[in-house]
Amino acid sequence: MKPRTPVYITIATIFVILFIVYYMFVQSGSFLTSAYFWGTVVISIILAMIHHSIGDLIENDKFKKLSDAEKHAYLEAKKTPYFKSLYESAFKKQSSSEEKDILIDHGFDGIMELDNQLPKWWLGLFWFGVAYCVVYLIAYGFTDFAHQGKEYDEEYKAQTASIAEYMKNTPPPTIETAVYSADNIAAGEEVFKTNCVSCHNDGGKGGIGPNLTDNFWINQPEKTLFKNVFHMVENGSQNNPTMQAFGKNGVLTGFDIQNVAAYIYHINQEQSPVTQAQGGAAPQGTEAHWEK
Repeated sequence: MKPRTPVYITIATIFVILFIVYYMFVQSGSFLTSAYFWGTVVISIILAMIHHSIGDLIENDKFKKLSDAEKHAYLEAKKTPYFKSLYESAFKKQSSSEEKDILIDHGFDGIMELDNQLPKWWLGLFWFGVAYCVVYLIAYGFTDFAHQGKEYDEEYKAQTASIAEYMKNTPPPTIETAVYSADNIAAGEEVFKTNCVSCHNDGGKGGIGPNLTDNFWINQPEKTLFKNVFHMVENGSQNNPTMQAFGKNGVLTGFDIQNVAAYIYHINQEQSPVTQAQGGAAPQGTEAHWEK
């Protein structure tokens, strides 16, 4: 007769299993504040204690039927701490006499094979994996657990709400507060493709509108290139009605104008002269001398 697992180990195991199952089916940590979860935990603990008490009665009855030597061996085994006995049973090595009992009657070149049992830690992990797979398959098949589409939708909604909150609490840039940032170039390119490419062509090479990659500008109301672009996109051009006031007309926000100004600054100042010269329209206006 072997010593039994302490009840607190059983209770801890039940709690871990309930936590995993609830998390997989509820799919968030909100169940930790749920009365249903804690009610299940309390009921499980009571059942575990009842089961342990019944086990004590059965153990006492079996103990009475043991011989004196068996009783002594059992009591000695119970003196060993649970975790120590668990470790020893998991990594126990056979004595010479025990190896003789499990020796298989064949060998080769002096090497004999032993009929060892699988380690308990290995068996424990195996059966835990089997049980987890069953729960996982049920959760995956009948709930939204681990479905990438749902996770993406939730993250997208959270990020959209976060952006909306930021936009609500952050005043849009103005020509006085707007600053150039390389981080805005990609977003500015998208704004340019949506609103500007029909006149200024791909990459700002020019078409109906002037070439934005050279150093000649029809309108130069500001002293820096970045501020000049911001001004033109916000207020439009007095020389050309086709260039509408995207900002004042409400087509673009201050954030959009800051982004597209960063993109135009990038293609004008940060691209190589060779790239700028390829396929661009002829210069228009006068040469600009921007302040840095």
